[in-house]
Amino acid sequence: MDILRIIDEIDLQILHILQAKARIPNAEVSRQVGMAPSAVLERIRKLEERGIIEGYEVRLNPEPFGQGLAAFMFVEVDPTANGTLGKRLAALAGVQEVHQVAGPDGYLVKLRAAHPHALGQIIRDQVQTLPGVRATRTQIVLDTIKETRRIDLGSPQEE
Repeated sequence: MDILRIIDEIDLQILHILQAKARIPNAEVSRQVGMAPSAVLERIRKLEERGIIEGYEVRLNPEPFGQGLAAFMFVEVDPTANGTLGKRLAALAGVQEVHQVAGPDGYLVKLRAAHPHALGQIIRDQVQTLPGVRATRTQIVLDTIKETRRIDLGSPQEE
């Protein structure tokens, strides 16, 4: 889908504003794009209906919740497994992302745990016992330089 065919420059401005601060009042978005609040609200509603805006989330600091350890795990899939492994991985506590990938591994999983011992328990007791898991390889994150869900929309004309 060529996104520029279904949204215009004002929609792009709105998306830039909402990505920077999703809780910004509608009146402030309206002021920044130079439109009536009702018109901006209608544009946002249409962006949501089209699936361009999927939702709104609060980013929490994982440390106070005992989930300061981040890891990425490659999951090698047994070729005879049925296609439900990705959903089973996604349902596990601590799993934040599941990506089906090309190559020898079937999935790349991002997960969080309190400490290395807890991570080991998740891998041994939950992941490796799932039907269809042939093997796992895990990389523990030492430091996170950048982590975002923002989409590069190009440079806004005005913000």
